[in-house]
Amino acid sequence: MKSIGLRLTFAATAATAGLALVLPGVTGAAASPAAAPVPAPTAATLAATAADRIAAAGADALAKGPDETFVRRNVVAGSGGLQYVAYERTYRGLPVLGGDAVVVTDRDGVVRDTASAIGRGVKLATTTAKVTAAKATAVARGRLDRVDRAAAAQLVVFSTLTGDRLAYEVVLEGAKRQAPSRLHVVVDAATATVLDVRDDVRLGTGNGYFNGQVSIATSGSGSSWSMTDNTRPGLRCGGQGGTAYTGTDDAWGNGSGTNLETGCVDALYAVQREWDMLGAWLGRSGIDGNGGGFPARVGLNEVNAYWNGSYTNFGHNQANNRQATPIDVVAHEYGHAIFQTTPGGAGSGNENGGINESTGDIFGALTEAYANNPNDPPDFLVGEEVDLVGNGPIRNMYNPSAVGDPNCYSASIPNTEVHAAAGPNNHWFYLTANGSAGSGGNPASPTCNGGTVTGIGIQKAGQIYLGALNLKTSSWRYVNVRTATLRAAVNLFGASSAECRTVKAAWDAVSVPAQSGEAQCTANPGNDFSLTASPGSGTVQRGSSVTTTVSTATTSGSAQTVALTASGLPSGVTASFSPSSVTSGGSSTLTLTASASAAAGSAAITVTGTGSAATHTATYTVTVTTVPTGDDFAVSLSPSSATVAAGSSTTASVGTSTTSGSAQAVNLSVTGAPTGVTASVSPSSVTSGGSATLSVSVGASTVAGTYTLTVTGAGTSATHTATFTLTVTGGGGGGCGGLPAWSSATPYVPDDVVSYNGHRWKATWWSTGAEPGAPGSWAVWSDQGAC
Repeated sequence: MKSIGLRLTFAATAATAGLALVLPGVTGAAASPAAAPVPAPTAATLAATAADRIAAAGADALAKGPDETFVRRNVVAGSGGLQYVAYERTYRGLPVLGGDAVVVTDRDGVVRDTASAIGRGVKLATTTAKVTAAKATAVARGRLDRVDRAAAAQLVVFSTLTGDRLAYEVVLEGAKRQAPSRLHVVVDAATATVLDVRDDVRLGTGNGYFNGQVSIATSGSGSSWSMTDNTRPGLRCGGQGGTAYTGTDDAWGNGSGTNLETGCVDALYAVQREWDMLGAWLGRSGIDGNGGGFPARVGLNEVNAYWNGSYTNFGHNQANNRQATPIDVVAHEYGHAIFQTTPGGAGSGNENGGINESTGDIFGALTEAYANNPNDPPDFLVGEEVDLVGNGPIRNMYNPSAVGDPNCYSASIPNTEVHAAAGPNNHWFYLTANGSAGSGGNPASPTCNGGTVTGIGIQKAGQIYLGALNLKTSSWRYVNVRTATLRAAVNLFGASSAECRTVKAAWDAVSVPAQSGEAQCTANPGNDFSLTASPGSGTVQRGSSVTTTVSTATTSGSAQTVALTASGLPSGVTASFSPSSVTSGGSSTLTLTASASAAAGSAAITVTGTGSAATHTATYTVTVTTVPTGDDFAVSLSPSSATVAAGSSTTASVGTSTTSGSAQAVNLSVTGAPTGVTASVSPSSVTSGGSATLSVSVGASTVAGTYTLTVTGAGTSATHTATFTLTVTGGGGGGCGGLPAWSSATPYVPDDVVSYNGHRWKATWWSTGAEPGAPGSWAVWSDQGAC
């Protein structure tokens, strides 16, 4: 949970590769009049295709090793037609916490930027745990005072900028010091020590009543109405039970500060304005970026408001004479939802938490400005209307020190309480929007370096900040926000823009230092290019060679000469390029030659293109094998991975080749298909040198996730395998692919969120008039879609 946050004194409380995707036209006989036109690929489809190539190539920030795979999670649209493609990383099939990455493309599928939490490949000595899952769970449970639910411990790789560890992730739900908690605990799989802790719940200390008579979107007709917004999926408001308030007419609340239905009027009005602002000003679809939202609850018996990872919850002020539902407080809590549903998730640590809290404040200010309601006029104070504990605003964005928070970044921020740690980011946003002199009736703002900043307006500041959030990774700290906002300013407005110069000046003004390699604001657009290697991997026997094509493309400005080099070569392997330099837009052949004594095994080689104005890299994985004796063969798959929606299917070509001696009969089979997936190879036997087809059919109820299928070729003299990575999206009905179906012994509670098979599930009661705990109609949703 993330909260509005107040510290009570009386209670504990670089621009990267642009890869142009060109789709060839269709030629031939004229289509018949009845033939349906083939729709042009959408911007999201173009983005996914181009980004997948970059991810597979391990280009620039997405560098990876031979045992790693990037799995695409989603594509989200942003301002200026930019598309943001988010990836999670796996290592030998294990999820990599901290291995997330993002690829940015324009509407035409040209890659404009990449970001990665670690920017390198994973290095791990073993994937065998010394500590049992039961021990890890016991260690994790000790972090809560009360545990209501514990998900099964999941073996993961925990990656930070300083290294990688094999670990377990345990997700617990319960309470700590009587406060609700949904805790992610990462436990070292070798030593049972706790490596990281992240709580989804961050309690703050801390005729609508606030907005007057307003129009809100509800649903119903006649004498049956509900505070459910069917035009904005997921939005509804009700009491602590989670169900929406209902009534016999479409008139809600009485204007009283203590009336909960009135509190829901204010909450729905605010989040509906935030939803509209995200679309009209920032190009985002819904709160979650994919056209969805989350419910709100009122009546929390606390001086607080919070986001818990699934819904927002609003309490009252200390005087208990008004609900905590003014525009900026409501939009703040939903701002936490935006932070969590942008790449990199919620993150961990006080500095990251401060950025998260500031994100809520920023979306509160943006929503107030968009709504422009005279009863709650836009400003850059947080929560002044609710007067939570009788001291006025909770935070001040133009002068954080006015309420005791730091104006400037310093080395103490990582150890500062999260709501105070929001100060420098709030200050930066205000300076970026309004400048140090203030504008539009907003006050002047002090700077930490004595400099001046010229504002660009709140809408452009919001576009840049959301653009940075769409580049977010799980390792974000203040220096990462600086680099991401500069990259977003360049992507949206250009390196020579006033917007870029303002973003930089505002960061300087709050003492966040410049970073090596950050985007530069220039007088003219820079020259840049992309670099890819295709194919991205290959096998070479000792005494032989293998080739790949290194391609470049000019992505901005003028073409430039690019010198090509290779590093990270295994012992006994040499590299040569033909030609050794190209003009961006050209390509070269990389030849890797293995000597008779070359080191056997796989290695990730870094191909570097050095131009006059930029440098880019791509990863090529080479596997050196010994020279076989006798009869032998090899098995390969093309493609070796696919993303398939539940209810759909895919195929891959199974290739065999004779690598030594004579051809032989090879029997082909496939294993590893999860429940709901059918996989087969046809024909089931070939002579080495022949090919077959792997067919994979994904049932509608298959649990979303990533699975490894193994194709085995058994010959008369040897057996070889090849793996196929299957990523299933969506989900089906019934028991939701393994989620236990309803029974009298395991009733679902409406809106209850549980963890199962590595995913989060929520059950929603659909039967009109039926009571929870009785048989009826359920809609079950997971974090991978509906079932």
